[in-house]
Amino acid sequence: MADKANKYPENVPGKYYVDNQCIDCDLCRETAPNNFRRNDEGGYSYVYKQPSTPEEEAQCKEAKEGCPVEAIGDDGDQP
Repeated sequence: MADKANKYPENVPGKYYVDNQCIDCDLCRETAPNNFRRNDEGGYSYVYKQPSTPEEEAQCKEAKEGCPVEAIGDDGDQP
């Protein structure tokens, strides 16, 4: 389960974030390409843009549920 205390600083503020458990598997970037990007130097993903449409929200939720190491967090209380 993702830990907000260990999230990467590149994550934009908001509901979703990626923490330091990320293994750079590319699943989130393939599932929600408008929202996740790769840090090439560090070899991990981060939330580049919070979802702004129902489709993006569904893609981010799918990415979170599919993450093999549960590195994607969802604060739930954020808009």
